[in-house]
Amino acid sequence: MTMKAATYHGPGDVRVGERSSPGAPARGELVLDVLRVALCGSDAAEYDHGPVLVPLHAPHAGSGHGGPVVLGHEFVGRIAAVGEGVEGFAVGDRVVSGAGVSCGECDRCREGRTNLCVRYYTLGFHADGALAEQVRAPAATCVPVPAACSDDAAALAQPTAVALHALNRGSLAPQETLVVHGAGGIGAFAVAGAAARGVRRIVAIDVDDQRLATAVALGAHDALDAREDGVREAVLELTGGGGADVVLETSGVAHAPALCISLARPGGRVVIVGLQRAPVALNLLDLALREVDLRPALAHVCATDIPEALDVLASGAVAAAVIDRTIALDALVANGLAPLVSRTVHGKVLVDPRG
Repeated sequence: MTMKAATYHGPGDVRVGERSSPGAPARGELVLDVLRVALCGSDAAEYDHGPVLVPLHAPHAGSGHGGPVVLGHEFVGRIAAVGEGVEGFAVGDRVVSGAGVSCGECDRCREGRTNLCVRYYTLGFHADGALAEQVRAPAATCVPVPAACSDDAAALAQPTAVALHALNRGSLAPQETLVVHGAGGIGAFAVAGAAARGVRRIVAIDVDDQRLATAVALGAHDALDAREDGVREAVLELTGGGGADVVLETSGVAHAPALCISLARPGGRVVIVGLQRAPVALNLLDLALREVDLRPALAHVCATDIPEALDVLASGAVAAAVIDRTIALDALVANGLAPLVSRTVHGKVLVDPRG
């Protein structure tokens, strides 16, 4: 049997067409009828100047997949088939997959840090993903979707989980002050997650007025324009002169880590989420003298972060604030990937593979 799918073949070369369906699930797997897929900046990066993550020219060490791949790692689906050994799932159930696949056996997995698994790989980059009518996913990556959570909202669970993991890496407490540098993408979900946790003060910083407005709609108490001078002074004023307890850097802009360190209070925590394309210089003397903790955050821990993400998304308010459009799979390049590359779309783009 065949299905419609979007396959990545290289920069500027994503093809929507017929390919083989996943077939029967292997032991421990589910086959899902895909309901919605959310596009990510990483998908756009692969299309624009990849392969960055896709193992186009050699097999991936974790998945064993090499060559063209079906994109799509933020998705919700309905179970079409259940593999041998899978418990707790039934045909017809809606589930979200965290897309990050871990072995469950290595030291990091046994610690519960499955995102650092030595054989980690991601559906939609290192193995076929969900920009298709069907996808195979390990049941261990899947979480049931609450009845109150719409398909559109559930499709946002994976990036929301990434944001929640970053908040956890910052050990953010409700009585503290959070600064989010970069209010698009993961930054917006971090604001929403912090607001859901009742964080006392949330400050969003960005260069885009629409992103700042969205951050306020999601729960930010203050919005600062990074294009204006005096951002550091403004944060200090908002925090009574001490600086923020936790600062998340989600933009990936080269100068941002140094700025974020300067926004943290003595003893504060800076979490680096945005990926830097090249090494950056940091003032380690300042870090040492003020004992500012610098912590990276990578992906999410499916077992804990995906269920919380679905709780955050269940009301539909986050989806209403961040979704820009829903498109058919045939329109993926023209109305999805290309606008993301050109930055002419400001919110999340959802794909209905059966639309």
